[in-house]
Amino acid sequence: MDDSTLQSIRYHRGSLQLLDQRKLPLNTIYLEIRDAVEAWEAIREMVVRGAPAIAIAAALSLAVETCKLLEGFTGTSKDAASFLINKLEFLVSSRPTAVNLADAASKLTEIVTNSAATATHANQVFQAYIDAAETMLEDDVASNKAIGSHGSSFIQNLNNKVSVLTHCNTGSLATAGYGTALGVIRALHADGVLDRAYCTETRPFNQGSRLTAYELVHEKIPATLIADSAAAALMKTGRVHAVIVGADRVAANGDTANKIGTYSLALSAKHHGVLFFVAAPLTSVDLSLASGDEIVIEERPAKELLNTHGGLGEQVAASGILVWNPAFDVTPANLISGIITEKGVITKTGNEFDIKGFINKIRSNN
Repeated sequence: MDDSTLQSIRYHRGSLQLLDQRKLPLNTIYLEIRDAVEAWEAIREMVVRGAPAIAIAAALSLAVETCKLLEGFTGTSKDAASFLINKLEFLVSSRPTAVNLADAASKLTEIVTNSAATATHANQVFQAYIDAAETMLEDDVASNKAIGSHGSSFIQNLNNKVSVLTHCNTGSLATAGYGTALGVIRALHADGVLDRAYCTETRPFNQGSRLTAYELVHEKIPATLIADSAAAALMKTGRVHAVIVGADRVAANGDTANKIGTYSLALSAKHHGVLFFVAAPLTSVDLSLASGDEIVIEERPAKELLNTHGGLGEQVAASGILVWNPAFDVTPANLISGIITEKGVITKTGNEFDIKGFINKIRSNN
């Protein structure tokens, strides 16, 4: 294994390749993404997954498509803006639960709209979009490293030596680089305070056993893989001091949507007195939603449960059985100890999170 195998997104201007994460850890295959349609299909089919990585991959796919239009586009600057905005709306429809993609599309739409208002040529709008998408790629890595630093510092203050449990994959493969929850684990290890990381297998797509375990081994972090159903038993032994997970969307009250099975881990952590942290960039926060009850939960195809390898392998379940396969669940804020962001850790005032106040304070300081 070399560092390139942990690079989910390979990009240089005019070219985008996505690591086919369905084939890991046994095969390392990169797929060429030439336009927004191919990116939509790659996101939908889980070639790329993880809320930050989805957003970056989508934005860059349109940047690649836009590069081809710099020569030969005959429309006006408004036509260019309309083209980009329509493509962004299309990309957002690929997976509805993760807010990062919608947030990125909203910010890019604003940039495109503002550029079109002053541009005298379509290429100026296209160039503004390409520059903005590339900046998002750079900012995501910096954001993840800041999340890791804040999380490690906060958790060290609670315990000098810690073992943590994580769920799904939130590392370099789920982001532009470094990771969110796995970024915190990386930082704890680098700071010399991590005793052991436990990762769940994360059924039915096995992101934990295929991807997180792969990253932990690559980074030489002491780690142990467990079955999803073993988490409560592990916590009962006292060997887990904290659970750290990622997030696909965080509501204004702190309710959090994450990979299916996260809610069960939070309930178990509460029962066993284990701290439960969510690590996510502020782009995962959706202040328009009062609570997690308003989060749209994506349902995945039945074959992911009926067949091995997330639906790609042989059938193992009985033919004719009905399937319910939600991709995410919502963890109530009252089960969450803190939300680790690139700007610091959001803790509770009393029994509630004031996420809006935290964000407004950051804005006022800037």
